[in-house]
Amino acid sequence: MTQAMLEVKGIDVFYGASQILFGVDLTVEKGQTMALLGRNGAGKSTTFKAIAGIAPPRRGEINLAGVTVSGRKPYRIARAGIGYVPEDRQVFPEHSIEDNLVIGTKKGPNGEDYWTLERVYEAFPILAGMRHRMAGRLSGGEQQMLTIARTLMGNPEILLLDEPSEGLAPIIVQAIGDLIRRLRDMGATILLAEQNMHFCLGIATHATVVDKGQIVYRDTIEGLRANDAIKQRYLAI
Repeated sequence: MTQAMLEVKGIDVFYGASQILFGVDLTVEKGQTMALLGRNGAGKSTTFKAIAGIAPPRRGEINLAGVTVSGRKPYRIARAGIGYVPEDRQVFPEHSIEDNLVIGTKKGPNGEDYWTLERVYEAFPILAGMRHRMAGRLSGGEQQMLTIARTLMGNPEILLLDEPSEGLAPIIVQAIGDLIRRLRDMGATILLAEQNMHFCLGIATHATVVDKGQIVYRDTIEGLRANDAIKQRYLAI
C-alpha cells in the first residue's frame, strides 16, 4: 500500500483581499516525483508557499506523513520535514559553499541523518571541487545546485523545488535534470513546480496541472505525454 507523504486538502489562499488558490487538492506519495505544471501566474509558487507556511491557507488542510502541519510557523514546518527550495536561489553570498551547506545541517524529523557533507559532495561533485568558493561568485546554475544541496542537508521528508530550470542555460538545465533524476532514483520524494513541461517529461513520475488557482488535471507523466488536448489548453506557451 502506498503512503501519502504530502496531502493538500482543499486549500484557499489569499494575498490581502485577492484569492489566489481555490480549493487546491494535491497528493504526493512516498518516492514519487510529482510535477506541478502551469503557466506563469497559475498558482504554482503560491501552492509551495502555502505548503511551507509562508502564505498560510485561509481554508483547508496540509498534512505531512499523516500529521497536520498547516497553521504552524514556517520554521516548524521545515523541522517537520518539508524542504523548500524557492525560485530565487537564495544563498549566503559572503560565505563559502561548505559554510552554506553547514548552515543548513539538521537531522530529519525522526532523527534521520542520511544527508551529510560527504554524501552531498558525492551527489554534487561540482560543489565538492569548489567547496571553499564564495557562494556569491557562483553561476546561476551552481547556485541552484547549492540551494538544493543545502536543503537536502536538512534531511527533509519531501523536497519542494520551485522552478529549478528557470533562467538557466540549456546545458545547465540538463545538469539540473540529471541531478533530480538521481535524487528520484535514490528514493527521494519530490514536488517540482515548473512551466517547462518538456523538462518535467523526462524527470517526473506523475503530473498535476494548475490553472487560475485551481487543479484541472492529474495523471501519470505518461498520461500527460499522451494528452495533447491538456497540453495545448493549459501548458502551451
